[in-house]
Amino acid sequence: MSMTVIFTMLGGLALFLYGMRVMSDSIEKVAGAKLRHILEIFTTNRFSGMLVGIIFTVAMQSSSACTVMVVSFVNAGLMNLFQGASVIFGANIGTTVTTQLVSFNFSQFAPVIFFVGVLVTLFTKKEKIRQIGEIILGFGVLFYGMSTMSAAMSSLKTDPRVVEILAGLTSPVLALIAGVGLTAIVQSSAVIVSIVILLAQQDLIALPIGIYVVLGTSVGTCVTALLGSLSGKKRAKQAAMIHLWFNVIGTAVCYVILIFAMDPVVHFVQMISGNNGRFIANTHLLIKVFQVAVLLPFVKQIVWLAERTVPGEDKKIAYKASFQLKYIGKTVVFNPATAVVGVIKEMERMAFLASENLNRAMNALVTLDEEDIEEVYAVEENINYLNHAITDYLVKINQSTLPIEDMQQLGALFHVVNDIERIGDHAENAADAAKQRKKNGAVLSKDALKELGEMMDMVNEIIRFSIDIFAKSDMTHVQDVNRLEDQIDKKERELQAHHIDRLARGECTPEAGMIFSDIVSGLERVADHATNIAFAIREAEENEG
Repeated sequence: MSMTVIFTMLGGLALFLYGMRVMSDSIEKVAGAKLRHILEIFTTNRFSGMLVGIIFTVAMQSSSACTVMVVSFVNAGLMNLFQGASVIFGANIGTTVTTQLVSFNFSQFAPVIFFVGVLVTLFTKKEKIRQIGEIILGFGVLFYGMSTMSAAMSSLKTDPRVVEILAGLTSPVLALIAGVGLTAIVQSSAVIVSIVILLAQQDLIALPIGIYVVLGTSVGTCVTALLGSLSGKKRAKQAAMIHLWFNVIGTAVCYVILIFAMDPVVHFVQMISGNNGRFIANTHLLIKVFQVAVLLPFVKQIVWLAERTVPGEDKKIAYKASFQLKYIGKTVVFNPATAVVGVIKEMERMAFLASENLNRAMNALVTLDEEDIEEVYAVEENINYLNHAITDYLVKINQSTLPIEDMQQLGALFHVVNDIERIGDHAENAADAAKQRKKNGAVLSKDALKELGEMMDMVNEIIRFSIDIFAKSDMTHVQDVNRLEDQIDKKERELQAHHIDRLARGECTPEAGMIFSDIVSGLERVADHATNIAFAIREAEENEG
């Protein structure tokens, strides 16, 4: 075998891998957010979860991408292990689509596909259409790589040394280990199965040995999810272990069956396959369908096994935990398709902390409780920490390959985290006022306290509605936010007028009056920040549209 043949095969493999990468990344950009919503909604039972796993993997052309996303969902608490398990099961079937396409030998159309992809990518200004062009381009590169490898392998048939070496591969165990090892290195079962298809098409590998290699790829493909879970919580590691146990058990069952019934299996698959390439692709599909059919009834047992393999519970980060991130950061599995979901949950947590702190500060303004005042300052430091940490995280994910819809939201998220931090600042201002009132002995009249309470109720309501709109995309209270914003503006003007009247009548001291006026103005600004939070993402989407 000449060096030219070796380099041609390696070049073809490089093109194949690059094509898959371009295709998968582009699909994630175009449809990642929509696929994520499907994962969130349609995983209520094992069958719908399995179907979602199939659809997701077919769309993404990568079971590893699907599995890593499931791991990140479980890590973030957006999905439990049982839901994740069924999606992982489905992903194992969906991954066979790539090899089915390869076996139909579309390589002859590779130049045309490649040309169309380049045209769309270079001469289209709209981002979504350009990403679709990259998907087509990825397909073209993938099939061109297959064509290059196939041409190189065809020359191997005339090399007696290569034929002799491949003919000497008769050990099922070694073939299985080869499948595991090669897939673990490449981190793509589709690549290794595709290479086996090419070898089979050239009659360079015995079909039974090809089956064992394909069987081994099932275990090797688990490496991606296992590596992805290393930085995550125990739940993430358990989700990755579900993937591993499913494939280890499924592979063991199939191996035992093949040892005793290889000839009938080969005969059956040959009957439904037109050639050796189709034989390998159909074997891959049948193995995956069989594994899912056998193991789907035992989802609970496999989850139990994963929990025993990675025992214990993560140390839970409390809702009010200081100087700690709960949904993003080093302890969370990073995945571009779920990064924005995690950061929105972290910002929702920050918003609730700011809202609670504002109420605590307003209470301290009335009661002059020293502990409440100090608690306001302590929580404000935590809010400042979250502000910086979330902003840094947004900068980080802005440099990654995010779905287009998520990328459009990033600018709005920078504004939202700033609005939440400003609400926290107004809580600190109220605590400062409480401290000043306690020091100077300033007395707020009963009417003033009553009016502040009324305005605070309105502010609490608009904050609650705004957080729901922002974090949950709940548009039920959109009109309520607009109405409350107008009412609070009007209320602020009324209270300022009442304040001037009380000063004129001598019912309020200048010191108390200044505190009252500042607090009323501050609450009105809080309502403005809440309104910004409510409509930030919506306005960003409309501007992009």
